Amino acid sequence: MDIELKIKELREELQKHNYNYYVLDKPEISDYDFDMKLEELQKLEEQNPQFRDENSPTQRVGGAITKNFATVEHEFRMYSLSNSYSKEELEEWENRIRKVVDGEVKYVCELKYDGASISLTYENGSLIKAVTRGDGFQGDDVTNNVRTIRSVPLKLKGDYPEKFHIRGEIVLPYEGFAQMNAERVDLGEEPYANPRNTASGSLKLQDSAEVARRPLECLLYSITGNNTGITSQYEVLEKARSWGFKVPAESELKNSIEEVLEYINYWDHHRHDLPYETDGVVIKVDNIHQQEELGHTAKSPRWAMAYKFKAEQESTKLKKITYQVGRTGAITPVANLAPVQLAGTTVKRASLHNADQIEKLDVREGDTVFVEKGGEIIPKIVGVDFTKRDPDSEPTSYAANCPECGTELIRNKGEAQHYCPNTNGCPPQIIGRIQHYISRKAMDIEGLGGETVALLVKAGLIENYADLYTLKKEDVLPLERMAEKSADNLIKGIENSKAIPFERVLFALGIRYVGETVAKKLAKHFKNIDSIMSATEEELVNLDEIGERIAWSVVDFFSNKANRENVSRLKEYGIQLEISAEKLANQTNILEGKIFVISGVFNQVSRNDAKKLIEDNGGKVSGSISSKTNYLVAGENMGPSKLAKAEKLGTQIISEDDFLKMLEN
Repeated sequence: MDIELKIKELREELQKHNYNYYVLDKPEISDYDFDMKLEELQKLEEQNPQFRDENSPTQRVGGAITKNFATVEHEFRMYSLSNSYSKEELEEWENRIRKVVDGEVKYVCELKYDGASISLTYENGSLIKAVTRGDGFQGDDVTNNVRTIRSVPLKLKGDYPEKFHIRGEIVLPYEGFAQMNAERVDLGEEPYANPRNTASGSLKLQDSAEVARRPLECLLYSITGNNTGITSQYEVLEKARSWGFKVPAESELKNSIEEVLEYINYWDHHRHDLPYETDGVVIKVDNIHQQEELGHTAKSPRWAMAYKFKAEQESTKLKKITYQVGRTGAITPVANLAPVQLAGTTVKRASLHNADQIEKLDVREGDTVFVEKGGEIIPKIVGVDFTKRDPDSEPTSYAANCPECGTELIRNKGEAQHYCPNTNGCPPQIIGRIQHYISRKAMDIEGLGGETVALLVKAGLIENYADLYTLKKEDVLPLERMAEKSADNLIKGIENSKAIPFERVLFALGIRYVGETVAKKLAKHFKNIDSIMSATEEELVNLDEIGERIAWSVVDFFSNKANRENVSRLKEYGIQLEISAEKLANQTNILEGKIFVISGVFNQVSRNDAKKLIEDNGGKVSGSISSKTNYLVAGENMGPSKLAKAEKLGTQIISEDDFLKMLEN
């Protein structure tokens, strides 16, 4: 092939993958394959300088800039890192360093966390800006969203420079990611694909309140700026930690490449013990003066190298594709595999997500498939080994009927998943709804677990959650593994659930898209179940933070005759389907339509109590000041940046006494 044409094709392919990865957060190839292609292009360009192009992927850090947020130019460019995959490549890198700098060279080893890169700017100890990496020269201003992340200090302590930029990674811990996905599955929504893309996508959400609900963390690793007074990378980490930043404790100072390789080997085997995704180790020359001597290439610092771990991937046989039915009727295709060892566990099943994913990968029964395990709840299939495919194999035809009840599946416009519409006749949906109803965050019925629910349904004792309140001890005693005491506890737990407050009952009903937060909002606004049942889509959408999808789902749920009958029965059995008189007595609408920001330390009420008072009286609490903020309630030791912003926007600033008098009036 013509060299110029080959270079042109490689550039176009890499630009496409850059866009998929950095803008869409939907990578189509692995990091390793991307790096190999980039290395190939880099060599071709070096060998053929006449075809040099400043817009080549080898000259850029990332992809195009999204336009959802203001574009901000980085005061100091954010470089990417050169990658290595072997001991030999690291030793070659060290040899290049030795040719440039004299004296002892020490290295700092840091784990390479897989998240979204961020640059935070501080002036006089206060956070003033947070910008995504973008293309390295400019990125998106996501300050309001980053302010909601708990591990990002808004005010520093100690001997920090007057102004500096600190770089790090926004990550989503495995535990938080699993919890988020469990909640999405409960709501009948498709789980997020992986922690890295979810963390990156979180930074681009328009509603900072939604970002605040996500368990994001920020791990910091480098400082840039003028006259910082810092002389080594290890000092950077220690200083940052002392100022209040979250700096991973796993970072270590090493005296030689041999010690670096020991560190790499250790974490290659122990990375699964960490709470975050990590895909390698970053090695940096420790001495800042030596870093300055080494300088940068057009793309990367010469004083740093990323050692990438091999992807957690194995190949195995896909024996059969089966389909699971969730409590909302959502259908999830599952690949049943020949057992394979992956990341320390035996994998027999992997997610195929939906029909579009099956078609995109062209996955077929009998194929040899590649399986990866990262932060997902279960492993996923990422590709097919087409060289091992049976020539007589047929493309996968997605299930047309429910595997449990035989009902023809539907797929709503704009949705990725298929659904079984047989809401009240499909066993997994019936069991799943009742299991959700009794769960800890819903009715929290002690003595009743998911397996027992399934036994009760299969025995014909219950068909819906209202039937739970008709159960008697003699009904449940014959069940498998049910003794006298456990039967007593079950009946007692069901009786005690009658005291569960209205907002949790509303969540327990299992209305699609109505999670805990939405249930609280609906309960608070409408006060009782009858008002919610008679609400129109228009009335629901007019409620703050209730979108069209939620409004449609609520109206659709209560238009179902069986659902209305169940609610009517729950009311007869004494379930709390309205806000209690005691709670209503403490609520008014005197702050309705008003938005408050609370800052500083209070003497008469705690910050949490102040927030509750605002919400109980119809107001809304915001975490940051904007043009929509009506009042800034200023306590002692309030940060000067909030005060300055309030004054600039003309926000009314009131004291704790003023606020409490407002409630009295």
